[in-house]
Amino acid sequence: MERPTAFAAYVALTTSALVWGGSIVGQKLALGAFSAVETSVLRAVGALAILVPLWWWTEGGHTTFSARDLKLLSLLGLGVLGNHLLTLFGLRYIGASTAGVIIGASPAITALLSSLLVRDIPFKTVAAGCAVSFAGVALVSGIGGDAPSGDSPWLGGLLVLLGLVSWALYSIGGREVMERLSPLTVNWTTLLVSLLLQIPLLWTDQKLLLSGTAVVPFSGWLALLYLIVFATALGQQAWLYGVQGVGPSRAGVFVNLIPVSALFLSALVLGDAIGVREVVGIVLILAGVWLVGWQSARHKQTA
Repeated sequence: MERPTAFAAYVALTTSALVWGGSIVGQKLALGAFSAVETSVLRAVGALAILVPLWWWTEGGHTTFSARDLKLLSLLGLGVLGNHLLTLFGLRYIGASTAGVIIGASPAITALLSSLLVRDIPFKTVAAGCAVSFAGVALVSGIGGDAPSGDSPWLGGLLVLLGLVSWALYSIGGREVMERLSPLTVNWTTLLVSLLLQIPLLWTDQKLLLSGTAVVPFSGWLALLYLIVFATALGQQAWLYGVQGVGPSRAGVFVNLIPVSALFLSALVLGDAIGVREVVGIVLILAGVWLVGWQSARHKQTA
């Protein structure tokens, strides 16, 4: 399958990162009216209502899946599930601005896991940069500072971090399956897998099902609509398109835009305070990401 050009991939990745910065705020707003599982389920249902007809229209509904493709897509569906639910549960205990800063460590996590699983680069090459980024994550997850982080920042930070691990695994595995399948096909199939897996969880985590739709404010529905259309249907499609073009490691650099947009929108929409801790944390995280990229480039030149 023909890959996107580097320019098209970069445009798609930039769009995805900016949209996902806003999705942190959207998820925080949605949790005021829906439970974490309800938000994730409704988000998946709404996005599938957009993606499946679009896939049918653009690809004619004719895609052949091998047994290996189905296995990989099922595993990638677990990555989507982990990312969506862990991030939502994490936002119960941590501020949106803090979560946005933590997400800035995603490139370091992707590089670390890629070095361990794919072994495209030695672990020692990225270890130092990852350590610096993770120090920034630890800082904004509850060590001192004046800005409120949430009720339980360590727990929230850990859950958001695990959500990033899920997404990193999704990005790494998605590159292989997109050698045979289109990004759109991968997007809706993995989203469907994640939806089927979490429907039974609705019985354990309810808010809308107990209180009814009448009590949901307009802001809750608006936040959910943003998550469906932009964060999921558009954001994930743009991300997969970009990963197909330039690979997960280079794509991960664009996640640096997420904490910037998340901090700005959290302050603007939610009124979150931005303290010294967040500023220092984001500097550490981005410094670690830069160090990972610099060391990786040096290793490739040497090799």
